[in-house]
Amino acid sequence: MSGAGDQQDEQVAPRSVPGEEFYSGAYRRIVRDLLVLVPCSTVLLWLSFNRAFAIGFLVGGGVAIFNFVVLKRLIIALADRVISSAGRERSSGLALRFVLRYVLIAAVAYAIFKSSPMSAYGLLAGLGIPGIAIMVEAAYEVYVSLKN
Repeated sequence: MSGAGDQQDEQVAPRSVPGEEFYSGAYRRIVRDLLVLVPCSTVLLWLSFNRAFAIGFLVGGGVAIFNFVVLKRLIIALADRVISSAGRERSSGLALRFVLRYVLIAAVAYAIFKSSPMSAYGLLAGLGIPGIAIMVEAAYEVYVSLKN
């Protein structure tokens, strides 16, 4: 028997937006790109420049990947906290973790700078690698959208 209840069930079923699954995978693809770009670039930099620059780049890339992953978790936790508490609850723990990310970068930069100025340049280059991975993802998304 087909009744009004069956029609309501069909209307309630969630519909997926075209491309939603593709675009929701952007974060995963960016992290994957980072995990490929950092080691491959480190080898190329070791061969092209010198060991100090390459090691600084590797350390900077590692800190950048860590920062990228932690930032996503912090944003999700902050959004969940704001939504669940309607803004009444203090978020000092999240703010502290947000600031500690920058303390980590400063500590690593200080240690690297004290060891070798060339390593410091590599560190700065490595910290910028998420920007390159995001540009690679943007180019990939444009390619896929033009292809379809």
